[in-house]
Order: sequence, then C-alpha cells, then structure tokens
Amino acid sequence: MQNLVKRIIGVGVIVLIIVLAFRYCEFKKDDDSTIDYNTNLIQQQILNVGKLVVTEGHFSEVITYKNQQKYLMDMVSFEKKALVVVNANVTVAYDLHKMKYDIDEKNKTITILNIPKEEITINPDIQFYDVEQSKLNPFTGDDYNKINKSVKANLAKKIEKSTLKTNAQNRLISELSKILILTNSMGWKLQYEGKTIESDKDFNEDLKL
Repeated sequence: MQNLVKRIIGVGVIVLIIVLAFRYCEFKKDDDSTIDYNTNLIQQQILNVGKLVVTEGHFSEVITYKNQQKYLMDMVSFEKKALVVVNANVTVAYDLHKMKYDIDEKNKTITILNIPKEEITINPDIQFYDVEQSKLNPFTGDDYNKINKSVKANLAKKIEKSTLKTNAQNRLISELSKILILTNSMGWKLQYEGKTIESDKDFNEDLKL
C-alpha cells in the first residue's frame, strides 16, 4: 500500500514538473513573440515616417542688370541693361528614407543616429523687360549665367530670412513625433545625441538640423 502511494506521489511530481516546464516554455514563447511584435511594429512605423517631407514657397523679385564695355581708354562706352523679373518656386525637403537609426530590443530603446540635412531647390522663372544693348555689347550666355547666379544668391538670402525653413523643420518634427508617440505608448525610449527625447520640445532643442 505504501509503495502504491509512493508511486502515485512520484507520478504526480513528474506530471507537475512537466506541466510547470510546459508553462515556462509557453511563457517564454509569448514573451519572445511580444518582443518580435513590438520590434516589427516600430520598424513599420519608421518605414511609414520614412518619406520625403516637402515644404513649398514662392518668391518674387525685380532687379536691374547693367553692364558696360569701354573702349579708347574709357572714352567710349557701350552699355547694356535689362529689367529682370523673377518668380521662383522654392522647396525645402527632408528625405527621411536616408534617416539612420538603431533598435535595441534588450533595453527597449530606439536611437536616431542621423537625420538628413534639408535639400533646398530653387526653380526661378526669369523674364527680361526693357532690354537695351548694342552690337558692340550684346547680351550673351555669360550675362544670363551671371543673372541666374545673382538671382539664386538673392533668393537664398530671402529664404534664410523667411519662415520657409522653420515651417519645413516643424513638418519634420511632426513626422518624427509619430515615432515618439509609438515608443511612449509601448514603454520604449527614443534617443538622439545621447539624450532621451520625451516631447516635441526636446526635438526642437536637441535635434541638430
């Protein structure tokens, strides 16, 4: 009788060990699956953010171009001039496909390694009015190149003084905030330049754009 009881107890202990082992393995499997799920979800969100963010602006200006050719020890000169009207479409773009990042599953941390610099594109439409020139000093390709270079330089200064770049940066931060919202909701951390990003304000202060 005692042997039977011992056998029953022994079988019960073995069954209990098997059940506990099975539960442990099942728990580990679910835990690993959760990590994989979280990582895949974050990667998918980053892919969704990884697009071309474009901000457009329009600028206009009017300039007067003049050039003189002098002869006979500057006693005779031939001038050419023109009124130049410029209408330009300008875009400031961030190609977030080029953004580099690292996912640390163990520490539940996403680190932004690199954010691409803005790409500024200027497409000017240049119209000439009141053109005055002579056969000894006609307009040439060199004049148009000088005008185009001067126009783009002036427009670049206007862009720096305008809100176009700031608006583009705000749009960039808005896109990056989608990653921040996701990491916060999942209990992960988002870092950049050794600092933890906790709000949009941190993006403005810490992101070196």
